[in-house]
Amino acid sequence: MNPPGRRKGECRSAKHEGIPVRAAWRRLAAATMALGALSALAAPERAMLGTAGDLLKAAAPAPGRYDAVLCVTVGAEAASCGPVTADIGGAGQALVRVSDIAYRLEVRADQLGVTLFHGTMQIDGFFAPFQWNANQLQFNDPEKATRYELQLGPRRFDAP
Repeated sequence: MNPPGRRKGECRSAKHEGIPVRAAWRRLAAATMALGALSALAAPERAMLGTAGDLLKAAAPAPGRYDAVLCVTVGAEAASCGPVTADIGGAGQALVRVSDIAYRLEVRADQLGVTLFHGTMQIDGFFAPFQWNANQLQFNDPEKATRYELQLGPRRFDAP
């Protein structure tokens, strides 16, 4: 049962009173990314992505663990970039981690399935057109006006 004046799915903390839980999780993910910001790596402007057919122009990198940088751009705001660990698997799968936030990426036909987790709890999911270009993966979520860019660094050989 919800307290009077509070709808189901709203935060209970006094600081975030009335903010929907989903929006609060998005803010947490954005804040986590901002804490590790690498503004020097953020490009001033990012072009919109091409179609999923652009996948044919380049292939995903070899499976393995990579140090990487993930940039997230919401609307017309500047990109928020930070260091992440990217585990690229075979069969079109990848796991990108920043602190206790994880993006599970899976190629599904001509789209990228993106599932966002905080610990073991799924907090978001969507399908998006995507493009690999050398060691850079780009995809967007038009519903939320959000663009993602994952830039892989050198492959790490200290982990499987």
